[in-house]
Amino acid sequence: MKVLAADGISPKGIELLQKEFEVVVKDKISAEELLEIIPEFDALMVRSASKVTAEVIEKAEKLKIIGRAGVGVDNIDIPAATAKGIIVINSPGGNTIAATEHTMAMMLSMSRNIPVANETMQKGEWNRKKYVGVELRGKTLGVVGLGRIGSGVAKRAQAFDMDIIAYDPYVTEERAKALDVKVGTLEDVIKEADFITVHMPLTPDTKGMIGYEEMKKMKPGVRLVNCARGGIIDEEALAKAVKEGIVAGAAIDVFTSEPIPADHPLIGVPGIVLTPHLGASTVEAQIGVSVDVAEGIWAALHGEPVATAVNMAPVSPQAMKVIEPYLTLAERLGGTLCPLAEAPIKSVEVTYNGEITEVNTKLLTTAVMKGMLNPIMESEVNYVNAPSLAKERGVKVTEIKDKEPVDFANLITVKAKAGDKVLSVQGTLFGQEGRIVSIGDFRVDVAPHARILICPHINRPGIIGKVGSIMGGDGINISAMQVGKTDKEGTNLMVLTIDNDLPAATLEKVKAVDGIFDAKLVNFYAV
Repeated sequence: MKVLAADGISPKGIELLQKEFEVVVKDKISAEELLEIIPEFDALMVRSASKVTAEVIEKAEKLKIIGRAGVGVDNIDIPAATAKGIIVINSPGGNTIAATEHTMAMMLSMSRNIPVANETMQKGEWNRKKYVGVELRGKTLGVVGLGRIGSGVAKRAQAFDMDIIAYDPYVTEERAKALDVKVGTLEDVIKEADFITVHMPLTPDTKGMIGYEEMKKMKPGVRLVNCARGGIIDEEALAKAVKEGIVAGAAIDVFTSEPIPADHPLIGVPGIVLTPHLGASTVEAQIGVSVDVAEGIWAALHGEPVATAVNMAPVSPQAMKVIEPYLTLAERLGGTLCPLAEAPIKSVEVTYNGEITEVNTKLLTTAVMKGMLNPIMESEVNYVNAPSLAKERGVKVTEIKDKEPVDFANLITVKAKAGDKVLSVQGTLFGQEGRIVSIGDFRVDVAPHARILICPHINRPGIIGKVGSIMGGDGINISAMQVGKTDKEGTNLMVLTIDNDLPAATLEKVKAVDGIFDAKLVNFYAV
């Protein structure tokens, strides 16, 4: 078998594959040459330069696997690869240590004024008194997101005698106890931490989650770090807050748009340390990602499962024909539960009723977990890693089958235990279209196509109109509305399908309406 290694893959990964396969190395390859030679190869290794388009995949007559030596897979047409049965893998853990250590380096550099001290020393200046810093010892570090990198930062910060408070909606008490971390709300982290570091994915919900209003609530002398995703911390708000002395300093490695322009608001602000997205830029990380991908290619070419696949694992054609129409629905049922949970989810039960029980539904259960975890994980959740990520976070998953139909020919019911509450959502297909048919005890008929706003409320005139007026006034278009009823007299559930991003301020206005019990936004673009 032949492997094509493009884009300057580290030799370590290439050497591993050369022990058994013929490896052709093309550090620089044009789009035209890739199209011309790809029919010869069984496997392809790339970094970010080569674009593996649908046209490339169409011409790849023998290709079984595409390996991305890194985390992002934006340069690979995953739907086209999946449709042709080609596995796509990446290396989500290959840069974990590098990103973790860079976060610590940024925190230390900022707290001791190292970059500006070095810069002035190089100019011949000696400013000991001007650059007095602060110690990490005895300070409280707020960690927003306790995935692999967030947990690694917490562990290293504890070695500096820092106290840790973390915000992560999916961390159980057991996991927090094992990490020796205090878990609180985002508000708790904002108010209690001396340093705050973010390690969340960038989604519509996390974009700008730390803005000027949040910064004003922080402790005097607070310092912020972002080595995760650009845009989680509002960059213009951060520049303003540092200039006004609300925030003492910041260390930023990632940006909303990269490379940043010369007039970027964070450039030239005293107290802000900037690096050009160096989180994964270590010799060891580059070797690590190449070896990770090489091992995945080796496994795939031997017919073995690959744990880092970002597209679905192989399923028999017979089973796929039955379950394929349900995959998106299952993901979005899981995605609906995520924002409804006000405590860490400890267990998930997925029940199948009807003819669908006659095939293997394991992939659908995995889709539920994928939808539930994707909005809150740092790295992408896929059909291969979702079960292990759920287990890692202490979520027990069970599957129940009952051939007896309940209300519909086929029905998927997802129940989740979060704290002392049991949440539930049900879905089915109308033709080939997925529909949510119940949320909790409320009967609904919702097409989960974009974003939905879920509002339990008192059943009385005027409430729906007030919410509609708020949406219209803030320029939010409502494309559909459902009012779900329950046997509980006097209580209804309003479900709005909305076409625009929903600002936090608008959401708060809805929650403040007299008669509205709560308002939860479900953003299916984040699932």
